[in-house]
Amino acid sequence: MARATSKTRAQHRCSECHHVTPKWVGRCPECGTWGTVEEVTLAAVGASGSRLAVAPASPAVPISSIDPGTTRHFHTGVSELDRVLGGGLVPGSVTLLAGDPGVGKSTLLLEVAHRWAESGRRALYLSGEESAGQIRLRAERTGCTHDEVYLAAESDLATALGHIDAVRPSLVVVDSVQTLSSTEADGVTGGVTQVRAVTTALTMTAKTTGVAMLLVGHVTKDGAIAGPRSLEHLVDVVLHFEGDRASALRMVRGIKNRFGAADEVGCFLMHDNGIECVADPSGLFLDQRPKAVPGTAVTVTLDGKRPMIGEVQALIGAPASGSPRRAVSGIDSARAAMITAVLEKRARLPVGANDIYLSTVGGMRLTDSSSDLAVALAIASAAVDLPMPATAVAIGEVGLAGDLRRVTGMDRRLAEAARLGFTCAVVPAGTASAPAGLRTLPADDIVSALQVLTRISQNGPT
Repeated sequence: MARATSKTRAQHRCSECHHVTPKWVGRCPECGTWGTVEEVTLAAVGASGSRLAVAPASPAVPISSIDPGTTRHFHTGVSELDRVLGGGLVPGSVTLLAGDPGVGKSTLLLEVAHRWAESGRRALYLSGEESAGQIRLRAERTGCTHDEVYLAAESDLATALGHIDAVRPSLVVVDSVQTLSSTEADGVTGGVTQVRAVTTALTMTAKTTGVAMLLVGHVTKDGAIAGPRSLEHLVDVVLHFEGDRASALRMVRGIKNRFGAADEVGCFLMHDNGIECVADPSGLFLDQRPKAVPGTAVTVTLDGKRPMIGEVQALIGAPASGSPRRAVSGIDSARAAMITAVLEKRARLPVGANDIYLSTVGGMRLTDSSSDLAVALAIASAAVDLPMPATAVAIGEVGLAGDLRRVTGMDRRLAEAARLGFTCAVVPAGTASAPAGLRTLPADDIVSALQVLTRISQNGPT
């Protein structure tokens, strides 16, 4: 009888795409990533096909016997961040916050550390980009000085882990994970190998000690998180911090969350003296004026699960010479061109030869297709010089055939409009009933929507 034997053989495998090569190469021939090919030892199964089973250290248990309290959230003190996190930070969790340079990541996390310390817990701020003096200056400017917030300027991973053991905090902020380096890993600081090794060590520390980790991540010029793709798989929560430097508005968007919903959005305002939570951001995206003017329309968009009011402004001008100009800000230019073509073809509205300028208010970006109807009504209102009532909203998707289609989350959108005092809503036909105080005006297609616009502009929304 033949006895099963096991042999080991060395191969080289890419950590990104798992492509296997017989020898080491600097660049993976499959995905083209540099520095990801590593040597691995594979066990070859004997001729009999037998395998070696190892007794587990702890037996499997029924899922109903696991205490759900082990993943309880602890509030950070920053309400909008708690909203995105699903209620707060979980002990032993690792959260990655990525964003463009200068958007305010360090300011936000310093505020989190300060609020954490104010609640009687200890926080450690590890910075590999700034000195302790620079962080202290920012803390004084933003009012985030507290004796339970410990600072350390360190770029060596082993020393950073030593600070964690010495301070014994319940929250650690690492700013940033790309600036830490490990002597046990090859490659340059911020490289694929180093970032993976640093994140793995920090994740292991968080899981074994129960400390909550907040990691700052850099982004590439395309907006993706710098480093290996496995970085997002290693951590528990991935957040994107977004904002335009020309505007004070900042948004934290959840991308991945193992402890809550992954499509929540938190809104902030950046000031010289710190960052402020915005619990009701709809007012930021509305232009307050005493009376309605032509070329404006209000819609309700869903950013994740959060309904927000947005205003679209349109201006129609005669072309000076040559082809008409299209200037768009805050709205997808392709959808704006499509809506203009639908108005020209289906509604017989002669706007294709004119210059068209479209913009949103407050730096808002309308990427949801539910804003199509508001864009169409704003263009039509500007073209015929007929203002839309300030108490009316328009919600719906416009198809190429000129039909209006229902969108998801209509009940939340209408409830938000009613809460802010709007009295009527132009919506696609078949929309569910509106909440008290809000009347729906259904329309089958873009022609019917323009007729509704004419009627409520001349006779009022009631």
